[in-house]
Amino acid sequence: MHLGAISNKQSNYNKHMTLNKFAKILAGAILVMGVLVQARAEVKKIDPTGTYVWTVPARNGGPDRTNTLVLKLEGNKLTGKLTAPGRGGPTTTEISDGKITGADVSFCVVRSFNDNTVTNKYSGKFADGVIKGKMDFERNGEAQSRDWEAKLEKK
Repeated sequence: MHLGAISNKQSNYNKHMTLNKFAKILAGAILVMGVLVQARAEVKKIDPTGTYVWTVPARNGGPDRTNTLVLKLEGNKLTGKLTAPGRGGPTTTEISDGKITGADVSFCVVRSFNDNTVTNKYSGKFADGVIKGKMDFERNGEAQSRDWEAKLEKK
């Protein structure tokens, strides 16, 4: 075998090994960056604390009904109160089962009147000062739901 051919083969081998090492280092760096970005995303916790307002069309052509929701995040526990119009004036009810997981918010509002208990289950996603989702409830034995979108009041 000619000395120049051996040198050329070794040169190609070294180039291949260098590219292989570079690819491994690059893949490792991308993996580390992915882990760091994920860790940073987990550190940035969403805090929906504040006062939210939304309007619901009234039945039978009456004036729209404005709801006010005050939320407070205490550690991992979501607490608050919902004030909604009622026949005798506005009523304020504590929320129960408040949870936040990532951007997902959920809670229940339980009201009692005329020996009846009604539970409304709210769920939605929090983004840019808005909670948008569904309210599930039961009426006359049938499961029903409504969309709701509450906007954070700016002070």
